[in-house]
Amino acid sequence: MNDAPDLSRGPSTHGAGVAAAVNAGAPCRPAAAWLAGAAALLAVLAVAFATGKFPVAPADLLRALVARLSGSESGLPEAVETVIWNIRLPRVAAGVVVGAVLAAAGAAYQGMFRNPLVSPDILGVSAGAGLGATLGIYLGLPLIFVQVVAFGGGIIAVAIVYRLASLVRRHDPVLVLVLAGVALGALLGAGISLVKILSDPYTQLPTITFWLLGGLNQVISRDLATTAPAMLAGLLPMALLRWRINLLGLADEEAAALGVDVGRLRLVLVTAATLSTAAAVSLAGIVGWVGLVVPHVARLLVGPDFTRLLPASLMLGAGFLVATDTLARTIAPIELPLGILTAVVGAPFFLWLLARTGRPA
Repeated sequence: MNDAPDLSRGPSTHGAGVAAAVNAGAPCRPAAAWLAGAAALLAVLAVAFATGKFPVAPADLLRALVARLSGSESGLPEAVETVIWNIRLPRVAAGVVVGAVLAAAGAAYQGMFRNPLVSPDILGVSAGAGLGATLGIYLGLPLIFVQVVAFGGGIIAVAIVYRLASLVRRHDPVLVLVLAGVALGALLGAGISLVKILSDPYTQLPTITFWLLGGLNQVISRDLATTAPAMLAGLLPMALLRWRINLLGLADEEAAALGVDVGRLRLVLVTAATLSTAAAVSLAGIVGWVGLVVPHVARLLVGPDFTRLLPASLMLGAGFLVATDTLARTIAPIELPLGILTAVVGAPFFLWLLARTGRPA
């Protein structure tokens, strides 16, 4: 007996019109637009490397890069080399990977559930990882084990949601899956609150609070090397299946008639998006709004075709999170939590987006 929820019976609201929108109604952007986007991303990365409490001149940054690529001596002071390669590089690289992964996961979730309000948080991934991290901090575990527990918490939360959805067969399976994620997320949130109440208010509670608000200030090269393979492993199925993901916009019966195993495809995508999201949360804490807002912006720029939506989301997500992190460490005397800034930027923009798309023509 197969206990997995039958995800092949998802809502069928779009029908064949989606395929037409994907193939014909999508904006067609020339290669120059992609090159301009790549150049804008490189500019954001350069600003992130150069800006901070210890500014690095663009000429010094270029000398350090040329010297590293050629294997020669840059002639720069050791302090400048340390800032560029040991402090800024792990942080900027983490911003690129985490932002890209969260945006890609959001695009995949919204596409497979045909719901523009779905984000990586919907299946309880962030709440599960948050509870794992708070428990790890409460128990006094080293940072690497806090990240491991957070990663495990995210995976276990999704496994529980999936199991709950498999036990309820009288309703729409996708709707049950989403509602189970919301309910479990609320329960895990209560668990986080309980751990915060029990924590030492002078040592553990500030650490827990700052981690739950997200941030890249504690990321080092070893942490990035540990979690990046899991994030990239989650991205791989999305990239390989990008052509088939477009078919999930069709009615399930139509997609099945075209040879797609809808239930298996959704299961693979849920697993991949969850794996990459849990790994990202274990590294950077809970960073909201990236997976919800960035796919919408990418969809406005390149259309709903997932073959273009995925690279656009990756590029925009990376640039958005690196730019936000640069602001977080430069606009105030103290570093601001990343999750606060993404909420300040993401919430008004999303409301504007809703008003814009709901306006009569």
